[in-house]
Amino acid sequence: MFIARNFIVAIATVVDYVLLAYMWVFIIRAVLSWVSPDPYNPIVRTIYALTEPVLSPLRRKLPLYAGSIDFSVAVAVLIIIFLQRFVVRSLFELAYQAW
Repeated sequence: MFIARNFIVAIATVVDYVLLAYMWVFIIRAVLSWVSPDPYNPIVRTIYALTEPVLSPLRRKLPLYAGSIDFSVAVAVLIIIFLQRFVVRSLFELAYQAW
């Protein structure tokens, strides 16, 4: 039984780290929008490619513009925080309460 518990804890930890890294990618994208980087830079293109699949549906479904400010990045970060608090903690609790 301890093997299953350790497996679930490992999955929860990996999911937590992946969500944390993805949140930092969104924060970097927000900072890049302030400085107007070169759109042909491979790092900038990678960041846009990683974040646009999440931001594009958010922009279509929610009117997140206030003037010229785009709040879709803030909503995406809040969703990631929710997933960290709900999914990761639920996995940890499942691992420690089930066995």
